[in-house]
Amino acid sequence: MDLGLEGNTALVTASSSGLGLASAKTLAREGANVVICARSEEGLEEAKAEIEELGGGDVLAVPTDITDPDEIEALIELTVDEFGGLDHLVTSAGGPPSGPFLDITERDWYAAYDLLVMSVVWLTKQAHPYLVDSDAGTVVNITSTSVREAIDGLVLSNAVRRGVIGLMQTQAREFAPDIRVNAVLPGSHETPRIRELVEQSLERGEYDSYEEGLADWADGIPMERVGDPKELGDVVAFLSSDRASFVNGVALPIDGGKLRS
Repeated sequence: MDLGLEGNTALVTASSSGLGLASAKTLAREGANVVICARSEEGLEEAKAEIEELGGGDVLAVPTDITDPDEIEALIELTVDEFGGLDHLVTSAGGPPSGPFLDITERDWYAAYDLLVMSVVWLTKQAHPYLVDSDAGTVVNITSTSVREAIDGLVLSNAVRRGVIGLMQTQAREFAPDIRVNAVLPGSHETPRIRELVEQSLERGEYDSYEEGLADWADGIPMERVGDPKELGDVVAFLSSDRASFVNGVALPIDGGKLRS
């Protein structure tokens, strides 16, 4: 299916690895110009090279701390200067620290709010005038299934990410019909983080093979496996395209059917 994204410009945050990178790759395959960002300049250059190998649109890599509103403003300005506009915004962020409620400090709460919620506020506010000018302005927020069902040991993600969904549903109504705003709720995918955790478990002798450890992450998933990040990236690209032109205000789980809520 041709998603009609060729020549569009998409900005994807936290995109040097994992689900952000997978989304950027799919958008690039569809012919969009892609802007990627992350704190680590080294990882960002590696991601840029991976995307460029796919062909498709041009790629701009900008080291950015998305918890700093001034850096976000500069990121949007660089995007527009390079490509003449902005059509699609995909927001993603790394996970906040894990741990039970009583171990989380007040500073942790404020940092998680800046990382997960305020980054989306700052990004959408800066991007809004350019998305309005686009013929197909879209925002897709990558969050987590924790916004529906709490995950043990992840109190910050469980509590704070839900603010992104409330923001998304509000913006979907306020920005329409000029801009569509949706969210995806990823479950377990074979990201570098999960690979790292499985390999650490292997070193501790908890599993006999990587495959056995990865299968443990698939526990309770009706599809009996974890997701490939590309599968989430494909959904992000679809939601960004005119093929999803009547999809607005949706929080879509991408979890192999694990959620029951």
